[in-house]
Amino acid sequence: MTKNELSALISLLDDPDEKIFQEIREKIKSIGSEVIPMLENAWETSFDSLLQNRVENLIHTIQFESINQDLSIWAQAGGHDLLSGVLLIARYQYPDLNEKKVRAHIDQMRNDVWLELNANLTALEKVRVINHILFDVHGFSGNTQNFHAPQNSYINNVLESKKGNPLSLSILYTIIAQGLNIPIFGVNLPEHFILAYVEESTHLPILAGNPSPKVIFYINPFSKGSAFSYKEIDSFLKQLKLNPDKMYYEPCSNIDMISRLIRNLIFSFEKLGYPDKSKEMQLLLSCVNR
Repeated sequence: MTKNELSALISLLDDPDEKIFQEIREKIKSIGSEVIPMLENAWETSFDSLLQNRVENLIHTIQFESINQDLSIWAQAGGHDLLSGVLLIARYQYPDLNEKKVRAHIDQMRNDVWLELNANLTALEKVRVINHILFDVHGFSGNTQNFHAPQNSYINNVLESKKGNPLSLSILYTIIAQGLNIPIFGVNLPEHFILAYVEESTHLPILAGNPSPKVIFYINPFSKGSAFSYKEIDSFLKQLKLNPDKMYYEPCSNIDMISRLIRNLIFSFEKLGYPDKSKEMQLLLSCVNR
């Protein structure tokens, strides 16, 4: 289809006949993301509220289906790159997200940590270096005032505001640590999220079927990276009146972390009264957990 033919097709999106409109919509949608600039131009140059509304909805649909497909591919490939998964979730709210800027910001923090590391440091000393750079130098902290806000789940917002919830801070911490070959992984604790520092000799990819690596100690990024033992997890579970479960003590996969990130957004959108957004997040969750 030529550019002129596509432009003519877009101009017909205001057709009052619902059947004709749906046929036109499907033809345009089938082209994919490359049609979005032309749709945006049509929206900017039109004074027809019906066409503008239909164009807005069509752009969102195309963008959402692209995220859904990319997230499915990411999960089916094993979800090895946590940052890529997090960026896909951020793209839901920020379709024009500058991913290079986000990556550069994280690379800078990782480099700041690297400059303070040396081969003689113990595991706990390495964690203290990360804590110093992340919480003292760059000023990150837990978002205690808006704990359930959707913004806490978008990596670009966390980097800009320097505030996050336990999961988003843990994700940032993990990305920085693993980028420096420091074996730190997420732990799916109920009503909270923490990290585990594992023995390097026992470290294997966190995948189904692989033996769980041995945990040396745990880290709470929401409390500026404080270290603690499994006994504190025991006490926390008792407070919640939950029985100890293996999954509350052992590292989880990147896919588990992204799944929980999506669940947090589902909860946030339901609480704020955005059922359409909650439904779309449910679809993303299903594509990750296939």
